[in-house]
Amino acid sequence: MSVDTGMVRILGIDPGSRITGWGIVDSDGRRSTHVASGVLKVGTGDIAPRLRNIFEGISGLISEWSPAEVAIERVFLARNPDSALKLGQARGAAICAATVGGLALSEYSAKEVKLATVGTGSAGKEQVQHMVKLLLKLAAIPQEDEADALAVALCHAHSRHVLAKMVRGDGG
Repeated sequence: MSVDTGMVRILGIDPGSRITGWGIVDSDGRRSTHVASGVLKVGTGDIAPRLRNIFEGISGLISEWSPAEVAIERVFLARNPDSALKLGQARGAAICAATVGGLALSEYSAKEVKLATVGTGSAGKEQVQHMVKLLLKLAAIPQEDEADALAVALCHAHSRHVLAKMVRGDGG
């Protein structure tokens, strides 16, 4: 198995049925640089057009920014069953956009993302936002969904770097 440890462009996604956060970083596993980030506001109407907007929005980002890999947050909890279903559908739309684009896709739990970004899996939203600002040397604290997506990208950057070290057997 071969894992490239050079600079790679990663699209991180924080899926949501109303707001989907996205963040793009360039990373070699040790250093990560902010490229672009934002949110897709898909509204509150019928779910089908919102899913289409997520799919088209993520597809557009892939076309515009040419990431090599995509990382998305796995979602385990939601306020109620209907919210959980809609959130799962939003994830599915984003995943489909990535896979139609032929990109490698990795999934991380919120706990894994927080651990990689903040150092504790129980970090709060404000801690994640603060650490993303520091790690990427941003001028301002990013909006919550945007920060979460950037944190997913950073988690993947770190994880792929650790995997490469394990494959090479150099541990350090």
